Amino acid sequence: MARKINVSLLFLTLVFFVQTAAAEQISFNADYMTGRTNASTDTTRLVGNAFVRTSSMEINADEITIEGSDFTSITATGSVRGKNLETKLEFTCEKLRFDRITKIARLENFVHLTDVENNVTADAHIIDYNQNNDVAIMQIEVSLVQKDNLCTAAYAVYKKRSQTLEMSGNPKITQGKDSFRAQEISLNLETQEIILDGRVNGTVSDSKEKNKKPDNNDDKNAIKQEPKGEADGN
Repeated sequence: MARKINVSLLFLTLVFFVQTAAAEQISFNADYMTGRTNASTDTTRLVGNAFVRTSSMEINADEITIEGSDFTSITATGSVRGKNLETKLEFTCEKLRFDRITKIARLENFVHLTDVENNVTADAHIIDYNQNNDVAIMQIEVSLVQKDNLCTAAYAVYKKRSQTLEMSGNPKITQGKDSFRAQEISLNLETQEIILDGRVNGTVSDSKEKNKKPDNNDDKNAIKQEPKGEADGN
């Protein structure tokens, strides 16, 4: 028989500590909590100023549900904000799902991600982040800003450890007055090397000669064009 817990606090904060089978302590608090446990699964629902902290993640939201065997799955909705304590990533979104076993988080709806260590910010509709390899897969209206780079695409893969960005789906990089387009674009965020692949086009400006017409053959910021693909330089 399932056991149900219902706790309501109007003004005080409720704090619990759960010791899981994986020897990870989860702490959480909220204005209101309901819980259910049985032989196959456990569920805890936190409502109002909900907060959860694991060994690697801090999450704040309007509502958070922790469920699964040993509370392995965390779902947060409504004004979600948080940080990864190990990789120094901070985020805001409207919905988050995090698996404590796989260490994979899916952020959805108005996602804003900040890599504090590398001064990189990204926005997208969906971001899947894998804590094991520090890779973020970004989808739909992706925008990433780093130094003088404004990168936009429909799909992008940000690799935090190697500081590289791979973009597709009408990708574009803007650096001041310069811009570059191709079918696929790769950017090394440390060296600022850009690799353009397939139907390449762009514009560059010469700061010494402001009235000079842009010349796409200029070697600027170590831009490389892959040999495959059809070039379409302006």
